[in-house]
Amino acid sequence: MQQPLFILSEGSQRTRGQEAQDSNIRAGRAVANAVRTTLGPRGMDKMLVDSSGDVVITNDGATILNEMDIEHPAAQMIVEVSETQEVEVGDGTTTAAVLAGELLAQAEDLLEQDIHPTVIVEGYYEAARIAQEAIDSQVLDVDLDDEVLKQVAESSMTGKGTGDVTADVLAEQVVSAVQQVAGADAPREQIRIHTRTGASTSATELVEGVIIDKAPVSDNMPRSVEDATVAILDSKLDVRTGEADAEYNITSVDQLNAAIEAEEGELRGYAEALSEAGVDVLFCTKKIEDRVAGYLADAGILAFKSVKSKDAKALAGATGAKRLGTLEDIEASDLGSAASISVETFSDDDLTFVEGGSDAKNVTLFVRGSSEHIVDELERALNDAIDVVIDSLEDGGVVPGAGATEVGIAEHVRSSSAGVEGRKQLAIEAFADAVDALPRTLAENTGMDPIDALVDLRARYDSEGIAGVIATGQKGEIGNPIDAGILDPAAVKREAVESATESATMILRIDDVIAAE
Repeated sequence: MQQPLFILSEGSQRTRGQEAQDSNIRAGRAVANAVRTTLGPRGMDKMLVDSSGDVVITNDGATILNEMDIEHPAAQMIVEVSETQEVEVGDGTTTAAVLAGELLAQAEDLLEQDIHPTVIVEGYYEAARIAQEAIDSQVLDVDLDDEVLKQVAESSMTGKGTGDVTADVLAEQVVSAVQQVAGADAPREQIRIHTRTGASTSATELVEGVIIDKAPVSDNMPRSVEDATVAILDSKLDVRTGEADAEYNITSVDQLNAAIEAEEGELRGYAEALSEAGVDVLFCTKKIEDRVAGYLADAGILAFKSVKSKDAKALAGATGAKRLGTLEDIEASDLGSAASISVETFSDDDLTFVEGGSDAKNVTLFVRGSSEHIVDELERALNDAIDVVIDSLEDGGVVPGAGATEVGIAEHVRSSSAGVEGRKQLAIEAFADAVDALPRTLAENTGMDPIDALVDLRARYDSEGIAGVIATGQKGEIGNPIDAGILDPAAVKREAVESATESATMILRIDDVIAAE
């Protein structure tokens, strides 16, 4: 038989066999190790500085991996794990990345024992199936009331940058926000976060409505309106122009005055139409001509121009107003309402608060902080907390946190491996060892000896059926996470196992890398 012939462009590089596998595994493990120290309530932050000097300070796994300038294609697959985890469930990105790295590390040992990659892949998939069974068996039989949901939110935020406000206060606001939109078709879209520097994080509050970063188009307009009737317009309020180019020959002052009066009449007509319809507040996504703004102010109408489309959508949902393409034939059913609309000044900038609309299923977390870095990290923490609370309500309940679920997964996978014949059993056992790395890392990040902690976790699990790493005092300790109020969504655990397994097995199946120049 002839050797296969590869015709590659000049400068192309090819890595084959074990060398390719080793390179890919090392790259994947390196990325996972970059976020390992951020795991858990005592996780540390990373400072990321890009080529332009912009700085991001965070311990959010997805943000860290997205901000890192990663070129290796196998390492990019680990980044994709975090992206998938973030999109699907909103949290657990560090868990997924660390697990994928540990699966690769365990596979490296198996490859050195001459176990074929496909055998490892088959074992990993079988172990992942067993792991899902273990997660299902650990779902708590509890009512998902506000107290349980608050524990879920607080567990998600503990260890993340929350400034001078405790996680339980923010967790309470998150649960209130989620309960406010419960039953909506797209609850996540109806919870907004608006950030503003200039105050401590303790000034963060929940607003039952929408906040937009807009000021009135005229200083002569009212700054607040109670029991407001609202219109949302998607066309500009300016002099209409024809599609065809045309010239008008004016030969007298009377003709000029008539043209000016016609133009003024058109502009005045916009304000009159809105006033006759009973509109108190206008949100326009297009331009509002200065003269129209003056007429609106004279009519006592509060108006905003160039409102972003996403803000207009939120305002429509909050007030019940329809988005209008024209002001002709406005009907009462086209308009919305709000209990109050007010313009407030923060750090020399105006923000508009639209509260108490006819549709109550719209809320905004108004996040405060003394610097951009603080409010950005707090926004990431709140986004994760919102996602995990919604996950708990909509997708499979909650499981013990603090690494307890992972301890249960590892023990169940390890005991199930005894019923599997052949070399695949070794891969299943390796999967269990990889899952063990998660509680071991939690223990290490809390200052405990990781090996001693893992031994204690297994012993406590054997005797009591549950054991986790509780961060208390100067060092962590082994305890019952349910008693400590540490709960996680089952959906986050399921997604982490699935995405990490898929990423690791994809990397393991690669034995030839051809890179163009």
